[in-house]
Amino acid sequence: MKLDQQFVITINRELGSGGRTIGDKLAHSLGVPFYDKAVIQALKEKYELTTEEIERLKGQKHNWWADLKRSFKIMPSYAAPNIIPSSTAIPDFLITDDLFETEKEILKGIAADESCVIAGRSGFFVLRDHPNHLSILIQARMEERIKRLVERRGISAKEAEKILKEVDVARESYVNKYTGTSRYDTRNYDLVFNVENHTEDEIVDLILMYLKK
Repeated sequence: MKLDQQFVITINRELGSGGRTIGDKLAHSLGVPFYDKAVIQALKEKYELTTEEIERLKGQKHNWWADLKRSFKIMPSYAAPNIIPSSTAIPDFLITDDLFETEKEILKGIAADESCVIAGRSGFFVLRDHPNHLSILIQARMEERIKRLVERRGISAKEAEKILKEVDVARESYVNKYTGTSRYDTRNYDLVFNVENHTEDEIVDLILMYLKK
């Protein structure tokens, strides 16, 4: 991947692995916007984006996302916290075909307009044909993920393990349904990290070293 050209980095991650934070920190280091499930859902809701509306916009302008962003002054997520929803994003198991298609078009629009880092939303698959794309998977041992969730949410280890297992099943089902592959298939990624014994900043540094080589 070439940093001197428009690029997109997609990060798929296990809940409790720190992957979202790594993606956010990486975006900050590279000076590009960061998008995740919550931000994409907020954009979709705030600007009333549907597959039909996106098709209408695409029919009017080639780069509909760039025009929409200019019209509504949409800023990178870290510069515009007002676009982040107060509630959690829709769980993967509640995503409908139309919602997936809408999110897919939003991802393609974002990637066509600007360099960015995108976490989740099957970005590794949706943007697989992007000419300057790096795909990353962030994983961690279950024990480490449980520990992280306990610390972050103030819940018991038993509750954390239950949540993690349910989310793992839901995300794998979502990815399999809409991509026909497994989120754990390492052939879908350029880089795979097990974050055990590494801080989030160390993982970001490793990715940056790879990018700058």
